[in-house]
Amino acid sequence: MGFMLEDRHLRRAFFDAMAAEPNITQVSGETVIAQMPDASGITVRLASGRTLSARLLIGCDGRRSGTAERAGIKRTGWGYGQTALVCAIAHEQPHNGIAQQFFTPGGPLAILPLPDNRSAIVWSEADATAKTISALDDEAYMAALRQRVGDYLGALTLVGKRFTYPLNLTLANAFVAERVALVGDAAHGVHPVAGQGLNLGLRDVGALAEVLIEAQRRGEDIGALDVLERYQRWRRFDSTALALGMDAVTRLFSNDNPVLRFGRDLGLGVVNALPGLRRRFIREAAGLTGDLPRLLQGRQI
Repeated sequence: MGFMLEDRHLRRAFFDAMAAEPNITQVSGETVIAQMPDASGITVRLASGRTLSARLLIGCDGRRSGTAERAGIKRTGWGYGQTALVCAIAHEQPHNGIAQQFFTPGGPLAILPLPDNRSAIVWSEADATAKTISALDDEAYMAALRQRVGDYLGALTLVGKRFTYPLNLTLANAFVAERVALVGDAAHGVHPVAGQGLNLGLRDVGALAEVLIEAQRRGEDIGALDVLERYQRWRRFDSTALALGMDAVTRLFSNDNPVLRFGRDLGLGVVNALPGLRRRFIREAAGLTGDLPRLLQGRQI
């Protein structure tokens, strides 16, 4: 169905791939403080005073994208009143490569398999509850986690640091502007309930690469707004529809209303009982449906 990748390994692979590509220059330890588009390109000014120019600026700078803000792109969204408690644990019993997700009134709790007898925990709670749990020492924190997870993994121990992240939905009102394109969380930040953030970002990258390469081959200006709008038409509806779908799932599963609980349990039972429907949900979750960019189909552009 899919794979769980630790961020530290994925980041290392990205950095190694960039280092191996002679046409990519990585500039570290700098901050962009201004961007100035014009008819022929766009220039960014760094905090050091240095300037860099190109035909196109691509914002991959997260939910609070400075690239989007400087381009005048506003955002629509809302908070869920939830905070994610994130950590890694070691456990006595094997996970057998199976991810588990528990739905509680406070929010979903996901147990995601890592190599060996380790798992990543993404544990959503109401803000006030999460603040209380986050303030606990490691022993009390693990006791609270054991109460929610149960004993199917045997003894649990904390591995490494604990983190917290406020959960919200944030959608850029446009994915492009003059000489600017947004990808990933800079364009759409979604709830982690279905683990779709990375998949959406990879689809953005594949779609934008395809649009730009084809425009370049036709002799078009890759930073021209009419070119960038092709990318926006391709990705904006798909991303927004999935984000709102995840929003509905979050609201459906983050409550203890008996009517909703009955409906969702019935729905999950139907999906599990029908192999064809189950396969469709798996393909959706894996990002394998819809108008896929060629790169995500394993094809060259």
